[in-house]
Amino acid sequence: MPVLCYHAVDPTWRSPLAITPDRLARDCAWLRRHRRVVSLGEAIDRMNGSARLPGGLTVLTFDDGFAGLHRYALPILREHGLPATVFLVAQTLTATRRPVDWVDDPPPYPPHEGEGTTPHPLATLSRSQVLEMQDAGMTFGSHSYAHRDLTTLTEAECERDLRASREVLEDLLGRPVPWLAYPRGRHNERVRRAAARAGFTQAFSLPEGPESAGMHAVPRAGIWPKDGIRTLRIKTSDWYLGLRTSPAYRFASRARLKRSA
Repeated sequence: MPVLCYHAVDPTWRSPLAITPDRLARDCAWLRRHRRVVSLGEAIDRMNGSARLPGGLTVLTFDDGFAGLHRYALPILREHGLPATVFLVAQTLTATRRPVDWVDDPPPYPPHEGEGTTPHPLATLSRSQVLEMQDAGMTFGSHSYAHRDLTTLTEAECERDLRASREVLEDLLGRPVPWLAYPRGRHNERVRRAAARAGFTQAFSLPEGPESAGMHAVPRAGIWPKDGIRTLRIKTSDWYLGLRTSPAYRFASRARLKRSA
């Protein structure tokens, strides 16, 4: 089942991570007409079953938890009646309010007369915005505690990071948080083991090419500013998902998911 990965929704930020609200609205209108968008929870429940999945199902996810999701994305998703999941960097929701220091090209401040532009600090969702979005039907997962490259950590460090992220989010949301999206999509066997021990039942990657997959490496398709509707059509097709996974996964993933239920 295709799982799409968006990041920021912003009318002025020109970045590989950002699309405009108009672009999201066009994507949502096309998806509503041509695909059946289901929640991530429903998708996982369906994958747990033994019956063949119907074609045309798609899942929407957003990484990083940028503040524009509340201002721009939420009204669009509600207008089109589409569910979505946001993967949050947990430390941005603590008292320390971790700044967004993992983005290479933050938006610039408008220049003052005679001066150049300076980088604009990106805002992330506040605790109250997250709760408002949850009340509106959005669901949430972890994007780690501090958005570090988990493959650079020891297995124990990785487990501590991921466990802390889940505890922060569960405390805020008042419900279990069983899903993880790896920062930058990066993972290895050590990271996957740590994710499982930290309490995540599914974890999502963002492969740039074919990779082995499983319960803790569920592939997603990144949606980028250059992608048009034709690319959206391709990335929401089952055969495109097959290009991102090993043949063994396509036959074994449902059995694994069923055993974990």
